[in-house]
Amino acid sequence: MMKSIHAVAATAALILSLGAGSLAQAQSGPTPQEQMACRSDAGKFCAEHIGKPPQMNACLKANKTKLSDGCRKVVEARGG
Repeated sequence: MMKSIHAVAATAALILSLGAGSLAQAQSGPTPQEQMACRSDAGKFCAEHIGKPPQMNACLKANKTKLSDGCRKVVEARGG
């Protein structure tokens, strides 16, 4: 139960942080595919930043070399 709550919180934080990449992209927000691509990476590398979009975004960027290929592509496409 706690793990699923954690995953939902990580996804919500990821949505907010990735949406802040650029004005045009922030308006459209990440797609469901982008969210799924980074869900596990956000929880694995940046769990302490859940609920803090600027910190989550910075954390994902800082860990870009450790991210899965799909998430790394999302972060790069969102300005990271």
